[in-house]
Amino acid sequence: MTTVYTRRAAPPLPGTVRRSPAGWVLAALWAGAAAVVALWWTDTGSVVGTAGWLTGAGRIAGLLCGYACAVLVGLMARVPLLEVRIGSDRVARWHAMAGRYTICLLLAHVVLILAGYAAQDGASLWHEAVTVVLDYPDMLKATAGTAILFAVGITSARAARRRTSYEFWYYVHLLTYAAVFLAFFHQLTLGDQFNGRPVATALWYALYLGVAALVVWFRILAPVRLNRRHRLRVDSVHKEAPGVYSVVVRGRHLDELGARPGQFFRWRFLGEGMGWTSTPYSLSAPPRPDLLRITVKTLGDHSAAVPLLRPGTRVWAEGPYGSLTADRATSHRSLLIAAGVGITPLRALFETLPGEVTLLYRARNAEDLALGGELEAIARWRGGRVLYALNGPHGQRPDFSAESLRANFPDLAGHDVYICGPHGFAQDVYQALRAARVTDRRIHHESFEL
Repeated sequence: MTTVYTRRAAPPLPGTVRRSPAGWVLAALWAGAAAVVALWWTDTGSVVGTAGWLTGAGRIAGLLCGYACAVLVGLMARVPLLEVRIGSDRVARWHAMAGRYTICLLLAHVVLILAGYAAQDGASLWHEAVTVVLDYPDMLKATAGTAILFAVGITSARAARRRTSYEFWYYVHLLTYAAVFLAFFHQLTLGDQFNGRPVATALWYALYLGVAALVVWFRILAPVRLNRRHRLRVDSVHKEAPGVYSVVVRGRHLDELGARPGQFFRWRFLGEGMGWTSTPYSLSAPPRPDLLRITVKTLGDHSAAVPLLRPGTRVWAEGPYGSLTADRATSHRSLLIAAGVGITPLRALFETLPGEVTLLYRARNAEDLALGGELEAIARWRGGRVLYALNGPHGQRPDFSAESLRANFPDLAGHDVYICGPHGFAQDVYQALRAARVTDRRIHHESFEL
């Protein structure tokens, strides 16, 4: 039997919309990149000859790669300003883009520097590579770090991700920390911009130590404090639909977490072999002072073990994260569009979003509708609507075109629209909404392909 969470009063109307600091953060990151180029510019005299141009270009690429490594790790630090105010999915996209920049700059740095040194010494590229790796200080560590970064880049490519498990990708991705640490020292020992320049060296140390402090605080110390304080354990597990299960987690003083409907945590269940992987699952009901609930579809190794959880299993959680909350609302009317297990954060929002709310739930058939009884109960007490978009008798998919959406929701452009579902579905719905002239600031979505 599934626990139902309901309130007795209608939610309040929306207040002031909190603006995202994304623009300021991006401006600061690009300003840092400009400062790195300025560091090279002010310290470099005239560039002469092929060897000089190749070496100079390699040094610019190396400096920018070193800066990009710090940015890459900073975006992994799970800083609340980024994860909550900007949104975990957007930060994840920034991280992926920074990763691509880093790999490209790293490749350019290696090739250009070796080509410049080879041209200067009149040696072959292979001879120069062996000499640099074996004879230059800190280069063996840097070479190991470079190899790790390339391995992380390869396994993070979309084609590789489709062929590997989340658990494998997760652990390979963690090696980024080791790669950055190994590559750091050669930047100072071999970088002309730092030799004999204490201010530049101090600023570079400050950049890396600052990022390391963010990682230690938000990825280690804050989670340790959270879990020691709240003592989370599995309370019960309930089947909601074929392959879909809800897990109720009990703990102490959970109201102090500041979790909001629509947000998610990263979970480790310390039993059934699930404690080695941290996996994001959304809250599928508004948080209570003593209970949290998530709803999981059994897709991978981690989620497939969820039905085996037993009451009393210890839980390690990190969060809350995500910005798919009522703070995004700009109107008194909202349309929630969910597909599959994407219903979980939208179910919590359906109960708590202010104003007039309609939920459109996409599933293949009626058996796949999870939490249906709760949705109907919420619709009755708050006066909202629940609509279902199911496949036809011969497998025909429902129409989510701009014309269909406008026909079913005549004042669609005046709604806030929240989307959660598989990436392809969310992209198609987003494009249909834009074609239906819903402004971008009214479309709120969050992907959990992290």
